[in-house]
Amino acid sequence: MGFDVESYLTEQKNGEVILYYKGNIDSEVINHVLDTVEDKLIQVNEQAKLRKKVYNVLVESLQNLYHHVDKVPSDFEDQSAEKYGLLMVKKIENGYKIITGNFIRKENIEKLEERIKRINRSSQEEIKELYKFILNHQRITNKGGGGLGLVDIARKTGNKLGYQFKDYDNEHAFFYLDILVDNSE
Repeated sequence: MGFDVESYLTEQKNGEVILYYKGNIDSEVINHVLDTVEDKLIQVNEQAKLRKKVYNVLVESLQNLYHHVDKVPSDFEDQSAEKYGLLMVKKIENGYKIITGNFIRKENIEKLEERIKRINRSSQEEIKELYKFILNHQRITNKGGGGLGLVDIARKTGNKLGYQFKDYDNEHAFFYLDILVDNSE
């Protein structure tokens, strides 16, 4: 067995945890998470603009988990989860952090990492153009929206995507996506 999949989250010390979830990602969980986070943001009187941005990025993050997780390794503790994922939403000084985690087959890492690096190298204008291009030219895949998710997150936040791959076993790694949602345009 590899490392503890929650270890990355415990390293993220700063901020107040608004929501933490680990387990199967399905439509019921997605709806519950969205309702819970929206209620908590309203309770703390978060600005409507930031609240909307957090909600929209959270929707996209949860859809990515739902559509793109790989099957858990055979020695992983939670074999009941068909689509296992981790999610943490934290209030930090200048906004919110949304951190997701899921298993990925090692053979898929290079393609995903190249996509993230391309997004992170791009200016906001280039990201808007890439978003429009994908919207107009890509076919919808069996997993969803033809690669729009990460581009849309970068477009909505205006921030670079943080990420990390941690080796789990010979065939799997655990992928963490670390998203900053703040008041920037």
